[in-house]
Amino acid sequence: MEIKTDVVSVKDQKWKEFTLINDHGMEVSILDFGGIITRAMTPDRDGKLENVVIGFNNYEDYLDNPGYFGALIGRVAGRIEKAQFELDGKAYTLPKNEGDHHLHGGEPGFHKSIWSVVPFENKEEVGLTLTLDSKDGENGYPGNLRMTVIYTLTNENALTIAYEGVADQKTVLTATNHSYFNLSGNLKTDIQEHEITLDSSEFVELDEELIPTGSILNVDDTVFDFRNGRPMKDGVSSEFKQNLVANHGYDHYFLFDHTKEVSAQVYEKESGRELKVITDQPGVVMYTSNNLPEGLKLRERESARYLGLCLETQASPASIHHDGFPSVWLDKDEKYYAKTTFVFGVRE
Repeated sequence: MEIKTDVVSVKDQKWKEFTLINDHGMEVSILDFGGIITRAMTPDRDGKLENVVIGFNNYEDYLDNPGYFGALIGRVAGRIEKAQFELDGKAYTLPKNEGDHHLHGGEPGFHKSIWSVVPFENKEEVGLTLTLDSKDGENGYPGNLRMTVIYTLTNENALTIAYEGVADQKTVLTATNHSYFNLSGNLKTDIQEHEITLDSSEFVELDEELIPTGSILNVDDTVFDFRNGRPMKDGVSSEFKQNLVANHGYDHYFLFDHTKEVSAQVYEKESGRELKVITDQPGVVMYTSNNLPEGLKLRERESARYLGLCLETQASPASIHHDGFPSVWLDKDEKYYAKTTFVFGVRE
């Protein structure tokens, strides 16, 4: 097990990039800027190590990062309707950074903050402990928040992300990581042939602006039924209204049934790579990069639609305005904790 540290100069800033390496050669590189996963090298069925996440070719492009590639997201991952909410009789207004709505914590948010990083390693694992203090009123959110995120890589090719938070006022919080996975390796193909399995029988209905309507829909007899696995391309070709709303794909919150240990699973047959997601979170936003801008200069090629798959495990910001959704409310001095493990393997 090993950790390498490099200094990255970006305009007038100096960032650190930490590379976690296990005994089998799997590598995960993470910046202190935004806690961004810039690269994840995993083996295919022949043992060939290739990158399975989207990352920029030039580090400077992470300053803008319109797709939130690889970044930690918060305070609230997802969209907050009309960029406002009421808490204990007081109205809070947040920055509108996607139309009339607030997206992924605003700017700068977790994804554009410099985190304090402490590496750790032992015989079984290597990792990083990241901490960030988000001040009361930052981007409109109440309470001083101390946030800790722990990245851990094991010799079983498992990457765990654990999130901890505590605030001195009641507030809202649900954090996630916004990596785009592509198991073909080095972005050789898009993800339309990736087979996805979800332990989910319900998903959240969206309106034309991708805001939850307040309704939870059953997946039966729709292309949102991933319980037995299906290729992502089914949603691209579908004329189902919810796929059309998402610009021919998926950008929806799926509620986990939690009937299985593995909540989500992705398989790419050409490489043999498989990704299993194990989480304590109530659901996941599955985004199939339907709206990914074209022409961004990535590590291996230029960006294009359907080039990556995001599996954003989290609670639901719809709970701010609607009953019956997994809550993002956090009481004063209550400890927030969330944990997701991404296990990389192969099928022969």
